[in-house]
Amino acid sequence: MTTSVPHLTELPLERPKGCPFDPPAELGPLRDEHPLVRLTFPDGHEGWLATGHAITRAVLSDPRFSARQELMHTPLPGAAAMVEMPPAQPGMFIRMDGAEHARYRKLLTGKFTVRRMRQLTERVEQVTVEHLDLMERQGTTADLVTAFAQPIPALMICELLGVPYADHEFFRRNVAPLNRPDAPLEEQEAAINALGGYLYELVVAKRAEPTDDILGELAATDLTDEELTSIAFLLLGAGLDTTANMLALGTFALLSNPDQLAVLREDPDSIDNAIEELLRYLTIAHTGVRTALEDVEIGGQVVKAGEVVALSAGAANRDPLKFPEPDRLDLRRNAAGHAAFGHGVHQCLGQQLARVQMKVAFTGLLGRFPALRLAVPAEEIPLRTDSDIYGVYALPVAWG
Repeated sequence: MTTSVPHLTELPLERPKGCPFDPPAELGPLRDEHPLVRLTFPDGHEGWLATGHAITRAVLSDPRFSARQELMHTPLPGAAAMVEMPPAQPGMFIRMDGAEHARYRKLLTGKFTVRRMRQLTERVEQVTVEHLDLMERQGTTADLVTAFAQPIPALMICELLGVPYADHEFFRRNVAPLNRPDAPLEEQEAAINALGGYLYELVVAKRAEPTDDILGELAATDLTDEELTSIAFLLLGAGLDTTANMLALGTFALLSNPDQLAVLREDPDSIDNAIEELLRYLTIAHTGVRTALEDVEIGGQVVKAGEVVALSAGAANRDPLKFPEPDRLDLRRNAAGHAAFGHGVHQCLGQQLARVQMKVAFTGLLGRFPALRLAVPAEEIPLRTDSDIYGVYALPVAWG
């Protein structure tokens, strides 16, 4: 049985002024009254918006909802929103379902186990110390984004994949327009071609001379060069951008909540719990999509076959039915069950790598600079509101 629900003509994206860590203000009241509503997408598609935690996880875990690229409509505005998407290229497994998705996922799961990622801790510690030393030598102020948050995950993902770190700026520059829905289509296509061409040549080189890294190991499988190129594209793009934004935005949140920063300083062993709460509270990958393969009744509504459900992970992670006082950063909270890494069979493959990097980087940064503070008023921090990965473009900090 269905009930009448509101119908939005666009996805709320504007965050409340003075609250850089909160989702768009409209989403909270909407979620509390109607956790699943109608939504008109930028290309005219009539779909849905899920904001409740339970509904979001239900959609993500239900095989009747598809991640296939050719069935998608994006709720985010921009030139790319008007383009009909082709089926995903071989190897682009995050946009596939069922056995096709599982085949690639199985090959990669063993590369990102908890045990293997923890074995990387010593190397992450070395990289972190090197960048903290450099920050300290260069004075008492820095842009934390360029000096710390970006280079650490960039170096780690390049080492893991076997990509020359010297080329990381080329990758970062070309990944950027792919995360901006409003980037001109020509700019996105140029970036895809540049990245794809480089990575294809790298894959061919690893076929000829296998190396001791993830791409080198995968080159010994039956994957084609095209499949390997797509997988490298996915892993590199995710590894460069998401963790970097969590490190920068997470530091911004801690410095803006001194009572919670004090909790972490007083009890360094609480870092694991703190990371989960920061992931929940910030939810930088804020919006996803799934398409119904058949009529599905969910949340008191019938989502018809072919209709796309936009999933607001940011609103879901602030659902008071799951997390009491959800708009408060509480590093002592049990944030288990958050949707920051997604849910179900498509849950983020690199989440353990992200956790290791955040644990080491936050611990090292706060330990090295006990007097770390923002170097400019919080309202002057440039927010990354034009990207589907939220964060900051710069974070001026000072210490000493």
